[in-house]
Amino acid sequence: MQNQSPTSSRRASGRASQAHFDAKEARGPIIDQDGREIPQEGPFQSTFNGAFVGPGGVRFDFQGANPFGNLTREQRIARLEAVAKLLDVAFVLPGTNIRYGIDGIIGLIPVVGDLIATALSLWLVREARALGAPWHVITRMLGNVAVEGVIGMVPVAGDAFDVLFRANMRNAKILRRWLDTQSR
Repeated sequence: MQNQSPTSSRRASGRASQAHFDAKEARGPIIDQDGREIPQEGPFQSTFNGAFVGPGGVRFDFQGANPFGNLTREQRIARLEAVAKLLDVAFVLPGTNIRYGIDGIIGLIPVVGDLIATALSLWLVREARALGAPWHVITRMLGNVAVEGVIGMVPVAGDAFDVLFRANMRNAKILRRWLDTQSR
């Protein structure tokens, strides 16, 4: 004789059973990425569509404000190229044609500035890897970041090198060249 439990997925006849739950029972507790249960009741109730309903019924909508949300491939590439331009060629030195970016400004802070600028450049390499760039493209990009990071540590000459070398723009070109060879 076979024991049939109420949660069994098959009946004695061999057909699948149909369990009926209401929406709250079927969903169960909501767990965040750290494994903690998110309470259903409280001063802030999440609607799980990018919005929060706060105390007094005030609604905070964050639907379009997340630059790290689910983006298409083309949007990620555009964001990567925009960040590269911001880091390397966003501004023009008045009276000259010399372009510099936030990377050159941050690099003026001894040691810490160069570490922050290198971290920003490594983020671009990480994004390229997330887009599926192969190891040879990533290696070239990491080489550019390493050269800029190491030479950028030199007090005055390194800052000038940061402005002229433009590792982020080089990396964006390397990635774009590889992407153009790929079929969609």
